[in-house]
Amino acid sequence: MALKPEKPATGILIKNTWGDAKRYQVVCDCGQGDHDHDVWVEANECDVGVEIYVTAKSNFWSRTRWHHVWQLLTQGYVRCETVVSMNRQQAVNYATILKQAVEDVEKFRKAR
Repeated sequence: MALKPEKPATGILIKNTWGDAKRYQVVCDCGQGDHDHDVWVEANECDVGVEIYVTAKSNFWSRTRWHHVWQLLTQGYVRCETVVSMNRQQAVNYATILKQAVEDVEKFRKAR
């Protein structure tokens, strides 16, 4: 069975819209707020860009402090990861909203 995008879209919250930019909050299906991420769709003079912001957390206590310090000194970063789980409907909504937001800010950019 093919899923159709929902309105309002489950799991996708519009936070702000400014004409040349839109900001969404994508909620993780697990319900834990630490997994949510913000999606910004913005138009500038040349193109349209999509930026995804996440707050990654490390499993700091899984290793010693010295291990993390050594990794930071030798590699320049400490490895972290984050995940956003989406069910099928939320994934369809996400793709549709992302496509529509890009089209909307592109129209605004061209009208300017």
